[in-house]
Amino acid sequence: MDENGFRQFLKRGGRKPHTVDNVVKIVRSYEAYLDKFAERKAIEQATPDDLTRYVEWFEQEEEKSAKGQLWAIRYYYRFINNKPMILQASELREERTVKTRKFFRLRDFLGIDTTYVEKLEAFGIRDVYQMRSWGRTPDQRRELSIKTDVPKEVILELVKLSDLARLPGVKGIRARLYYKAGIDTVEKMAEQNPDTLLVAMREFVEETGFEGIAPLPKEIESSINTAKKLPKEIEY
Repeated sequence: MDENGFRQFLKRGGRKPHTVDNVVKIVRSYEAYLDKFAERKAIEQATPDDLTRYVEWFEQEEEKSAKGQLWAIRYYYRFINNKPMILQASELREERTVKTRKFFRLRDFLGIDTTYVEKLEAFGIRDVYQMRSWGRTPDQRRELSIKTDVPKEVILELVKLSDLARLPGVKGIRARLYYKAGIDTVEKMAEQNPDTLLVAMREFVEETGFEGIAPLPKEIESSINTAKKLPKEIEY
């Protein structure tokens, strides 16, 4: 490990001295593992499989999540610009974050038929993350409809609402508002002009008597800016 260069990289990123020391300590431990259990590989030579095995070993030895280790190790691979390892560290960390994160429940969306939600819950799909995972593609949605006896159009509606729920502050009422107004995907939100959308939402709420107030300018601006940055998750 190029420790001096790595320390400078962390400092340039605004990391405080105690954080720099902690990150370097974790990366050293990862290096020690590679030396002992991965044929004495240098950290620069490690593969995604090596990192996966390290995480499994660490969690078995320490009996706790390796999220912190992956956070630190990812920094080193950013420092040396090893993209495959950055991606592997990110994916492994996301898997562990998902296990402890509480996601918005499907039954809390405005205007949802709870009969269908109960069928999905019985199948094991209760929140927006699970809905996006099971309904990512048209084929998956068709299969899910058959397995749960929930109409395909309802499955698609819930997938779109769950996709919109990735936006900050867009949950039960806001997601339904955008869906009913035709802004039913993250991609469509990314195409909007803030001023135009603000006027459109105010008019929609007034003309339809929608249950809830129109979003504020800062809300709309935040949703559009976030939508532009989010990766595409759903295939239509």
